[in-house]
Amino acid sequence: MNAISVLLLTGAGIGLFGLMSSVRVITQYERGVIFRFGRVRSGVRGPGLALLLPLADRLRKVSMQIITMPVPAQDGITRDNVTVRVDAVVFYKVDDPVRAIVDVEDYHAAVGQVAQTSLRSIIGKSDLDDLLSNRERLNQGLELMIDSPALGWGVQIDRVEIKDVVLPESMKRSMSRQAEAERERRARVITADGELQASAKLASAAETMAEHPAALQLRLLQTVVEVAAEKNSTLVLPFPVELLRFLERATPPEASNAPSAHNGRTIPRPAPAPGILDVDPVPPTVERATC
Repeated sequence: MNAISVLLLTGAGIGLFGLMSSVRVITQYERGVIFRFGRVRSGVRGPGLALLLPLADRLRKVSMQIITMPVPAQDGITRDNVTVRVDAVVFYKVDDPVRAIVDVEDYHAAVGQVAQTSLRSIIGKSDLDDLLSNRERLNQGLELMIDSPALGWGVQIDRVEIKDVVLPESMKRSMSRQAEAERERRARVITADGELQASAKLASAAETMAEHPAALQLRLLQTVVEVAAEKNSTLVLPFPVELLRFLERATPPEASNAPSAHNGRTIPRPAPAPGILDVDPVPPTVERATC
């Protein structure tokens, strides 16, 4: 009785172990490829439970997620003979699980090697300016170069991006000097344009002041107000000749004290006030009346 119980327990244990070994769980983002005696069974198992024949079936799981693979930095010489160091990143996913398992030994390593060789090739075909400023076109070309062999492995390239371009120190200094010279040129051009516009405005203002002398006086008064705001103790102000001419024209002529003839007789000058000596520096002249 005891021997029979031991045999039953042993059989139950072997059956339980066989059942556990024949059941596999496939997650949502995976697909299963089943090999029965070394041959691929038709169809790919989806997510859920997969029942296998013990000692006959073997399950290989393939992830269908997008895989991010960094490409190591590659040294290369551009078409304009500049040594650079470029690294990139490749985003890909498995499109056909059967081909990814059967047609290539390790699709992840294969994609990595193709990405490195393609990156070296794209560096040699491009100029330095393209690597620095026209990366979108280079990314598209690099994606096509990697995607062509990857399609035969059941792998689809989703995206390729160039991460960084490392330049030699001498090239960095040359580019810095070039950028500085360009900024200096722009600054000089802007300064020259400002001086040209200012000179045109000053010429227009000079013409306006020449036509209207009162504008010069107003400008002088405005200058006095601006200088007085500085709270200076001494103010030295130039007196323009144009302002003197303007005041001379604006002042009415004084009344003449010389005698004038009226109706054939001489009109004497008014007598000076008491206490004031009237000295005439010029001898008086007598005007004769004309008939």
